[in-house]
Amino acid sequence: MVSLDFTDMVENAPCGYVSLSPDGRMEYVNRTLTGWSGHTADQMIGKRFSDFLTMAGRIYYETHIAPLLRMQGSFDEFAVDVIKADGQRLQMIANATERRDTDGKPLSIRLALSRATDRRRYEQELLRAREAARTGERSAEVNLQREHETSELREQFIAVLGHDLRNPLASISAGVRILDRTVQTEKERQVIAMMQTTVMRMAGLIDDVLDLARGRLGGGIRLNLDFGKPLEPVLMGVVDELRLASPGRIIQAEFNIERPVNCDGQRLGQMLSNLVGNALTHGSSSKPVIVHAETRERVFELWVSNAGQPIPQAAMDKLFEPFFRGNAHASRQGLGLGLYIASQIAKAHGGELTVSSTSEETKFTFTMPLSAEA
Repeated sequence: MVSLDFTDMVENAPCGYVSLSPDGRMEYVNRTLTGWSGHTADQMIGKRFSDFLTMAGRIYYETHIAPLLRMQGSFDEFAVDVIKADGQRLQMIANATERRDTDGKPLSIRLALSRATDRRRYEQELLRAREAARTGERSAEVNLQREHETSELREQFIAVLGHDLRNPLASISAGVRILDRTVQTEKERQVIAMMQTTVMRMAGLIDDVLDLARGRLGGGIRLNLDFGKPLEPVLMGVVDELRLASPGRIIQAEFNIERPVNCDGQRLGQMLSNLVGNALTHGSSSKPVIVHAETRERVFELWVSNAGQPIPQAAMDKLFEPFFRGNAHASRQGLGLGLYIASQIAKAHGGELTVSSTSEETKFTFTMPLSAEA
C-alpha cells in the first residue's frame, strides 16, 4: 500500500494553492506559489490576494470575481496576472470555491492557480493574427505604441462605463429593497443583507472610478456649491456614521464654523470620510482620531489627525497618486483612490490638501479660501 504524505502533496503540488479568509486575506499559501512568485509565505500571509495582482486584475477581481464568488460559491478559470517579487508579471489561470458552514456563512475561499504563460501567449498571438489579417500592416510594436497614445480614450471609456453601470445597479438595489420587505427565513435575510452590502460596495467603486476619470481627463471634480447652507451638520453626520461603523474606536470632533463656507458640502463630507477612514485604518487603535474644522478671517480649515507609526518619506511622495495603497497596511478593501479623490476635491474648491507625519502625529490638513460674501 502506498504511503501518502498529504502535507507534501499540498506544499509541492503542480499548482499554486491559496486559502483566503472570507474578507479576502491570505491564510495559507503553498510552497509552489511562493517559488513561482518569489514572495515568501510571511510576505503574503495576512495580505489580500488582490494586493498581489496588477491594477487591471485588482479592479476585475474586486468588482467582478469577488461578488460573483460570494453569490454563486465558485468561479472557474479566470485569468489573473500576479506581480512577482522582481516586479515581473506571472500569468495564471485560477479556480475558486467558497467553503461555507451549514447555515451558509462563508468560512474560507480556496484558490488553485496554474501557470498559463503558454496559453496566454497563444491567445495573444491569435488576437494579433486576427488584427493583422484585418489591417494587413499592424504589428505588435504598433499596437504597443497605440496603447500609449490612446490612454486618454481608455479613461473616457471608464467614465462612460461607470455611468452605464449606475442604472442596472440602481435597479438591483430597488429590487433588493422590495425583497427585503417579504423575507421569511433567516437564510433569505442573510442573502438580502449580502446583496445590499455588495450593491453599496459596487456603488462606491463606481463613484471612485468616475471621480478618477474626471480628475485625470482634466475636467476635475464637479461641485454643487451651496453657499449659506450649514456645513457642520454634514461633517458631524459623517463622523457619526464612522463612529457606528468602527465601534471601540474614539473619534473626537471639534467644530468652530462661525462663517458661511461657499463649498459643496457633500463633497467635503466625502473628503472627510476618506480622511477619517484612512486614519482609522493606519492610526493607533488605542488613541483617538481627532477631527477639527474652523473658519478664520478668510480661510476654512479642516484637519484630521491620528497617532501611530509615521508615514515613510517614500510613501509621502505618492500618497495622493491614484491606486497607491502603501505596503505597511493593505487591510482595507478598495482601489487606493481615497486620498487621490480627496486631493481632487480640495483642488476643485481652490484649496489644498497637505500632510505631515511624525512619530507623535500624522495630520492631513485641508484649507480653502472663504467666498468674498463671507
